Amino acid sequence: MRWLSRAFTVSTFGSMLALDAFPLIAVVVLHASATQVSGLAALGALAALAAVPLGPWVEFRRKRPVLVGADLVRCAVLGSVVVAAVVGVLSFAHLVVAAVAVAVTAVAAGAASGAHLRALVPPDRLAAVGGRFEQVTWLSTALGPPLGGALVGVLGQAVTAAVDATSYLLSALCLRAIRTPEPVPARSSGSRLADLVRGWRVIGADPELRTLLANNALVAALIMATAPLMAHLMLGELGFSAFAYGLAFGLPCLGGSIGARLSRRLDPDRVLRVAGVLRAAWIWPLAFTMPGLAGLLLVMMAQTATVTAMGVFNPLLFARRLRRPASGDVARVLLAWTVTTRLVTAVLVATWGLLAAMVGTRVAVGIAGIALLLTPALLPWNRSASTMEDR
Repeated sequence: MRWLSRAFTVSTFGSMLALDAFPLIAVVVLHASATQVSGLAALGALAALAAVPLGPWVEFRRKRPVLVGADLVRCAVLGSVVVAAVVGVLSFAHLVVAAVAVAVTAVAAGAASGAHLRALVPPDRLAAVGGRFEQVTWLSTALGPPLGGALVGVLGQAVTAAVDATSYLLSALCLRAIRTPEPVPARSSGSRLADLVRGWRVIGADPELRTLLANNALVAALIMATAPLMAHLMLGELGFSAFAYGLAFGLPCLGGSIGARLSRRLDPDRVLRVAGVLRAAWIWPLAFTMPGLAGLLLVMMAQTATVTAMGVFNPLLFARRLRRPASGDVARVLLAWTVTTRLVTAVLVATWGLLAAMVGTRVAVGIAGIALLLTPALLPWNRSASTMEDR
């Protein structure tokens, strides 16, 4: 667990330091429009479709080499963006290809990582381990964007992509240092088509997983739909610096770390529902962001409330996604979950980009915030049932 934790920490910090690297490069370096930025984010999410055939491939192979390979691919892709930006030949098409490649490898890595963790950690400790990983995520998000913004101000936007590429290389080295023998992977017992759709079949047969996926996919998609719009609003229309933008979305993430610690001390079922309601309640005020310190404080307060609730919710969701499927289905369930979430995100990000072009950025953000207020209806309001393995 030590080297796995180190790999997660270094790659997460690198990614958070380069928070929204592709949209920021598109806005700052290529002067892309709000519709182009939303389209870039949507294509990255839509690329999850290309990862569907990787589900069985990941499930029936040792997970550690998959994780190392995914890290190295992302290192190379991000490195190509850095080189192109430094040389002065970076294009929007290059960013699109890079975003797609990073998205596909991220889906494969996520499925492999969850299945690998399930094999290494006892079921009753998954929530605690998820809480620790969640703390790392939010601490990295709190520290990374302000530091990344400062680096951008001194060295230019491409430097954050360079740091992110380096972090994936270091993560690959940490994973290679793991000496614990990896469990023998499961073997396929059905047709290729059955293997491809197995993850969705498992989710569809489990009422709690089905409900949680619907809720989480919509919440994640609506929040992500506002991200490129807020980048365009703050960096473009309102004239915030990259450092201020990073501070606004980074510092509040300390609340996520606090929330992750709280999630381990309270009743899981009740907390899951309460946190699920609260995480959807605070995006709509972002529509009223104004220039200067007042606008910065408004964004920070809304973000703090949102990510604190997410910090409580996510470790509990993490544990349930790993615990409920049978051990031979974990990678395919995680991949199906990620693909579904990213496809919903792609559709809504693209839709909100067009909406912003028609009604304006602020109104589009406000509509997303109102839609989020309706998502708690999809939470599992009944007490959780036994796991599928128990049944």
